[in-house]
Amino acid sequence: MHLLRSISTGARTAVGLAFAAFASGCVSTERLPMNCSATEVQITSAPTGHLLTNVGAWSPDGCWLAYDVRSDAAGDRFDGDRIEAVNVATGAVRVLYQAGQGARCGVVTWHPQQPQVVFIHGPELPTADWSYGPYHREGVVVTADQPRRARRLDARNLIAPFTPGALRGGSHVHVFNAAADLVSFTYEDHVLAALGGQGGADLNQRNLGVTVVGRPVTVPATHPRNHAGDFSVVVTRTVNDPRPDSDEIKKAFEESWVGTHGYLRPDGSRQPRALAFQGQVVTADGASMAEVFLVDLPDDLTRPGDEPLAGTATRRPRPPQGVAQRRLTFTATREFPGLQGPRHWLRSSPDGSRIAFLMRDLAGVVQLWTVSPNGGAPRPLTRNPWGIASAFTWSSDGRWLAHVADNSICVTDAQTGTTHRLTPRLPDTEAPRPEACVFAPDSRRIAYVRRVSQAGGEFNQLFVTEIPASLLAP
Repeated sequence: MHLLRSISTGARTAVGLAFAAFASGCVSTERLPMNCSATEVQITSAPTGHLLTNVGAWSPDGCWLAYDVRSDAAGDRFDGDRIEAVNVATGAVRVLYQAGQGARCGVVTWHPQQPQVVFIHGPELPTADWSYGPYHREGVVVTADQPRRARRLDARNLIAPFTPGALRGGSHVHVFNAAADLVSFTYEDHVLAALGGQGGADLNQRNLGVTVVGRPVTVPATHPRNHAGDFSVVVTRTVNDPRPDSDEIKKAFEESWVGTHGYLRPDGSRQPRALAFQGQVVTADGASMAEVFLVDLPDDLTRPGDEPLAGTATRRPRPPQGVAQRRLTFTATREFPGLQGPRHWLRSSPDGSRIAFLMRDLAGVVQLWTVSPNGGAPRPLTRNPWGIASAFTWSSDGRWLAHVADNSICVTDAQTGTTHRLTPRLPDTEAPRPEACVFAPDSRRIAYVRRVSQAGGEFNQLFVTEIPASLLAP
């Protein structure tokens, strides 16, 4: 396995230093000059790209931000070759992983309790028939104090007979649940992509997958891109041609774990594990749009349902027994139907009672809305004259949502819907980027990205701002 060999000596040393900082306790973030008169602090300055993921950007102790170094502003060019972390108090940068053999990496998130990260890894020694793409990528886990033990997350078997617990394609945007025993991701299938729907085969469609952390799966060496990993399954169900005006979907994407401990059902019982996601439906007139869906997960994700977990040569992998998928929003008759606005991932309140998403109001302005995981009418949270302009996150105490609006970092009160501007309004070229606006574990600080002109060109740099004490008062 070449992933481990590709970490350079310098990177190993840097990772060792990084873990020493984790183990001994980080430098107090009180050194950051953050108060009402200093609304933001630039954390990075190197002449390279800096991309935050839309969630999980902060280490569990709140001392470090992990990021990748893709070169373009939006991260659409997957050309980063390392994962780094910066100490938000000192600005010290540590290399957590250095890719090699032509591979690229990015979209990093933290383990919720340990100094460990998970991220996308592209193919090593890429070839014309196996280069980076949605069904040619995988999840990789690196622990800061043991970089030589970097390991693949999701198992893969590309040749029939397929292996239950192994995927047949690529995974993307890996996020631990609060208990850190599961990792969610989006998935696309190489086997079906190669068929292109010929002979009545299922189409390759984006679905959601889940890895059961620490449950190993061994696969045969029947293909050079096969590899072992942890037990991984597809948990959503799509169809080639959804019936118009039905709950069938052709794409599942932009998911979120629901609640720190799941959510309460109407009967008072608890559903401990669930994912909210955007599902692409077809309207009565044949148009496609996204609605809010939810999938409840059973305790055991290893038991097959009505069809094989690993799929067949012409059929996509199927969800485990006990998985229940349902639609939460029905917006086709609205003036502006479907979820809209900047690309965003659904986000659940920590108590699991509300799932937040973006949708236009009757004036066409993108607002924050919420819906219960038990269904019912969605409720508008914001009623601002300017739209929500980024992905967003909840504070860990459930009090705030952080987002970009009117070229500023803002927080919205989760109860009243009142929005507060934290940073000055900037020109379009300098405004906070829309891809990420991420609360720290302490519910006080927010990390984001701005494009900065400096020697050598324009680069994404990381910034942090703090909620003023006046807003934190009871």
